Amino acid sequence: MEKNVSEAINLRRSVRIFKKTDIDKEKVKQCIYNGSLAPNSSNLQLWEFIHVTDKEVKKKITKACLNQNAAKTANQLVVIVVRKDLWKQRAKGNVNFLKQQLKEGIISDKSYKMALKYYTKLIPFTYSDFFGILGIMKSFIAQLTGIFMPMFRQVTSSDKRIVCHKSAALAAQNFMISMSAIGYDTCPMEGFDSLMVKKILNLPSKAEINMIIGCGIRDQKGIYGPRYRVPFKSVYKSI
Repeated sequence: MEKNVSEAINLRRSVRIFKKTDIDKEKVKQCIYNGSLAPNSSNLQLWEFIHVTDKEVKKKITKACLNQNAAKTANQLVVIVVRKDLWKQRAKGNVNFLKQQLKEGIISDKSYKMALKYYTKLIPFTYSDFFGILGIMKSFIAQLTGIFMPMFRQVTSSDKRIVCHKSAALAAQNFMISMSAIGYDTCPMEGFDSLMVKKILNLPSKAEINMIIGCGIRDQKGIYGPRYRVPFKSVYKSI
């Protein structure tokens, strides 16, 4: 029986050792799809999800993950990839979707024009760069404008990388909670040789690895003690 959201969140732990038990590839794929429904910046969806089930590829990636148990004992792996380089393609996809929505009468002409301006003017301004030079210029303009009015200031290439990785992390969390809901376990890993992983998966140079997630059924030895969190009152503020 599938767990509700609160149950799934409470059950989820970072599992470092998995049982030698197969998990259903199609069920994992559905959880990855749930990940793709996560909120993300400007709906650009600058991510890819690589589902590793091939044993030889998994073995190579395990080596790139420094042979840590969460990769070595995992039944499957999911690699969360940031594709900031695809912003033009994904912006175009949004424009085509909006055109279809307008054609079907789902959105008004006014809404269409506003959204079209966003994807054809603002997004290029935000994401276009030339060796970081344009980003510095845009940042100067943003900081200057911000003296007189509220202004979005995160416009450098580094800022946009952070935005893309945040969106990818939201997708990863959707995925892991979905896995927990069906009784599958995960472990997000950030300790890996990213260049080696990209070579193994034949990814372009501009792609970035956000995290690698080990998947399987937990062995109780793979949970290293009770969950610890700082007192909630120390991180919660109500204004």
